[in-house]
Amino acid sequence: METLKKILKIFINKYFLLTVAFIAWMVFFDSNNVFTRAKLRDKLDDLQEEKHFYLDEIRQDSALTHKLLTDSTELERFAREKYLMKKDNEDLYLVVDTSSGREK
Repeated sequence: METLKKILKIFINKYFLLTVAFIAWMVFFDSNNVFTRAKLRDKLDDLQEEKHFYLDEIRQDSALTHKLLTDSTELERFAREKYLMKKDNEDLYLVVDTSSGREK
């Protein structure tokens, strides 16, 4: 009986109640609650991955641009492959692979 009164006295203590109320408020009701912060952390991680992806793409494109501006044979190869350009005295034949992606 004596221990029950001690435990009840601790739970009725105004500082204990205030601390529990404060923790509940910060965890569930505040605008920066735990759930919102977790969502924001996930979004930040996704945005950082996207940033790294785009930085890698920029590096690759910068290297390609530098290569195309300095090497004329590379520029010709790029134009022929990407834009199907040809010289005046040659014919260009396109071979389309219909077997991949379609099954009859």
